[in-house]
Formats: sequence, C-alpha cells, structure tokens
Amino acid sequence: MNAERELGPQPILEVLAKHGLSATDLVEASSEQLTHKMVARAVKGRRLTTNAMGKVVRALNKSATSAYTEAELFSYSPVRRSAADE
Repeated sequence: MNAERELGPQPILEVLAKHGLSATDLVEASSEQLTHKMVARAVKGRRLTTNAMGKVVRALNKSATSAYTEAELFSYSPVRRSAADE
C-alpha cells in the first residue's frame, strides 16, 4: 500500500469517542450519501477526497451538535481531484 495514502489514526477518532458516536451514528445523521466505508477510511487516516471529507465533517457536526472544521478533525488536506482524474 502506498504510504502517502496511509496517514494513521486521525483526530476525528478522539472526537467520536468524546461524543460517544459511532460510524453508524454519522451515516444515519447524514442527509448525503455517506457510507460506513467513508467513515472508516476517515478514522484510519486513509486519504479522502474533498467531497467525502466534507460529508464526514457535516455528519459529525450534525450528530455532535458542534462546529468542528476539517483542520480539527484531520491531520492532512483532502485530495483534490483534477480534470485528468475524471
């Protein structure tokens, strides 16, 4: 596996524990197409796209009734998709 993609456990893991939330709680709170796989990848530190990261952040903020930012939940910037990727 490419080490550049594996960034280790992210701060979002601690935030989920602090609020007593699980991946299922985020998926159920989301009005978007958020999946358990996206949440698992976010927690493990697998790079997410900008879109997926936004879905996770919005679902967490809705579930925790807080206002966390991407910078507070992740130790990296999201993957930006280029026209060549599509």
